[in-house]
Amino acid sequence: MLTPSTHPRRARPWADRLAPWAFGAPALLLLGLFLVTPFLMAFGYAFTDKRLLAPPDLRPAWVGLRAYVRLAQDPHAWAAFRNTLLFAAVVVPVQSALALAMALLANQRLPGTRVFRTLSFAPVATPMAVVAVIWSLLYLPERGAVNALVDLLTLGRVGPQDWLRDPALVLPAVMVLSIWQGAGFQMLVFLAGLQTIPGDLYEAATLDGAGPFRRFLHVTLPLLRPTAVFVVATTTIQAFQLFTQVQVITSGGASAPLDSFRTVVMLLVHEGLRRGRIGTASALSVAFFLLVLTVSLLQRAWWERRP
Repeated sequence: MLTPSTHPRRARPWADRLAPWAFGAPALLLLGLFLVTPFLMAFGYAFTDKRLLAPPDLRPAWVGLRAYVRLAQDPHAWAAFRNTLLFAAVVVPVQSALALAMALLANQRLPGTRVFRTLSFAPVATPMAVVAVIWSLLYLPERGAVNALVDLLTLGRVGPQDWLRDPALVLPAVMVLSIWQGAGFQMLVFLAGLQTIPGDLYEAATLDGAGPFRRFLHVTLPLLRPTAVFVVATTTIQAFQLFTQVQVITSGGASAPLDSFRTVVMLLVHEGLRRGRIGTASALSVAFFLLVLTVSLLQRAWWERRP
């Protein structure tokens, strides 16, 4: 029978107790300075009529929920939220699935695998502004490569399309270039996850009669779950930050109506920096934060319920 020790538990030295806080202090300081503080300022400004270039002696007035009421009644704000949600709803699953397929292919011992990995990652290493300019040329209605490809695949029955001026096509066009640009990064993450799965498990599954699809379903997917959670979470956050490619690809001249492609971040920049309405922009940023937080919590709950 075990008896409790009669020796008093030795207290940890104060240096050991302070060490974790000392190591975490720089990160906590930066988070507080560049994340928590701006959000608290935005939360407070959302209840005022603060302007960007107001005279120093003119203090912002308290307006209560007026900015939120205006946003709720603004069709442009609803369009921005709709475009952002639609972009995330399409890009996150498609880009993640494409990246997983590319990682499975890159994980095979086939000739040319290194070249495939390099070419797949090349768009990620290219600045988004450059990618957007290149794709705006590919989307040209008369001489663009995209229309030429569509014409070839459909034997001339479809097109040419004016991808960047058609309200129904401009957002899907941005989705395609975003998926193409970002899939390489997710592919590398999935590839790192695949290479941590022990080969013994595949050999045991093969001896049990499992084919390639069942090995993928019962061995690869369960062991790749932590990697998939990370990929989906980071892809979702990047999708909600959509700005650069839309701003560049639609700034080359006459484009589709703004509400057909404008995102929440673009509306934030328009309200806060161009119109100087810091109060309205702050209310928009708080609402956007709550939306992203809700989506993140829903994703976490969904992953936790998975067997």
